[in-house]
Amino acid sequence: MMKAIGFKQSLPIEESNSFIAFETEKPKPDGFDLLVKIAAISVNPVDYKIRANAAIDVVLDTPKIIGWDAAGTVEAVGSKASKFKVGDQVYYAGDITRSGSNAEYQLIDERIVGHKPKNLSLAESAALPLTTLTAYESLFDRIKINPEKDKGKTILIIAGAGGVGSIAIQIAKKMANLKVIATASRPDSIQWCKDLGADYVINHYNLKAELEKIGHSEVNYILDFVDLKGYWETAAEIIKPQGHIVTITGSADPLHLNLLKEKSVSFSYEFMYTRSMFTTDDMEEQHKILNEIAELMDRGTLKPTLTTTLEGFTVENLKKAHQMQESGKTIGKTVILF
Repeated sequence: MMKAIGFKQSLPIEESNSFIAFETEKPKPDGFDLLVKIAAISVNPVDYKIRANAAIDVVLDTPKIIGWDAAGTVEAVGSKASKFKVGDQVYYAGDITRSGSNAEYQLIDERIVGHKPKNLSLAESAALPLTTLTAYESLFDRIKINPEKDKGKTILIIAGAGGVGSIAIQIAKKMANLKVIATASRPDSIQWCKDLGADYVINHYNLKAELEKIGHSEVNYILDFVDLKGYWETAAEIIKPQGHIVTITGSADPLHLNLLKEKSVSFSYEFMYTRSMFTTDDMEEQHKILNEIAELMDRGTLKPTLTTTLEGFTVENLKKAHQMQESGKTIGKTVILF
C-alpha cells in the first residue's frame, strides 16, 4: 500500500475536503513504465485548474490523484523499459491522462522521463520538468528557432517571473541566442527576471508603450504564458511581419486570426502533454530534452527556478501550494519535499 492525496469533489481550496489523504494499492510497472518512489513534487497552475474543474457537481467513487512534476528514484521497471535501472534518480512532468504525482509511488512511461541533474537537489529537480518542457517546445518545436540563423532576434515573454517564464528566459537567452524582453510589474519579480538573464524587463500593463520606451516597438516572437485573449490584439500589433506567436493559454471566445494575415504571422499552441496524451511518434523527445537540460543545469549554464520548499507530503502543504498558485503572484516554483 501507499499514501496518496486526492479529491472526490471540485471544491474551493479552503474547504476541508478539497484534498484528502488516503491509502491505495502500490502499482506495478509493465511495458515502458517505471515505478518511481517520489521524493519531491512541484505544483503548477494546471494542478489547481484541474482540481477546480474535474469533479463539479459530482462526487467521485475514488479520489482523483493529480500532480505533474516529480523527482525520485526508480524502484522497478517494466518489461520493455531499457533507459533506466533500479536505483536511478529521475525527474519528469508526467502524463495528464494517468494517475498523478501526488502519491508516494507513481507509474511513468520512461520515454518522458529524464535522468535527474546530478548537481541539483531532488527539490530543485522536481521544480523543472513541466515548465522546462513547455518553454523548450515553445521555442524549438513550435517556433523552430535556429540559434545561429536567428541569433539576436527579439522575443517577448509575457509573465517572465512565473514558473514557465523563469526557465523560458534562460533557454531563450542561453540556448536560442535571442534578445529577451520579459514582462513583470513588482520590484521583486522585475529583479528575478533580470537575474535570470532578461535583457529588458517591462510592465505588462501597457506593452506597446513599454516596448517603444526600450526601442523595440515590434518583436520577432511572442511567448504568452498568462492570458492569450487579454493580449491578443496588442500581440497582433507588436509582432513583426513573418513573426511567430506561441501561447499555452486558451480562449473561451474565438480568436480573430485575421489580425495576423497581412503580416503573415504564424500562430501556435503549445501543450506539453500532447506527446504523451497521443503517444506520438516523437514521444521520446521529452526524454532527450530533460537529459539535455540536466546537463546544462549540471554545467551551470542554466539556473534552478525553485523559490519555495514546503517540508512534508501532507494535505496542509498541498493546499498551501495550491493557494499560492491561485494567487497568481508566485515567483519561480513551489516544491513539496516528501
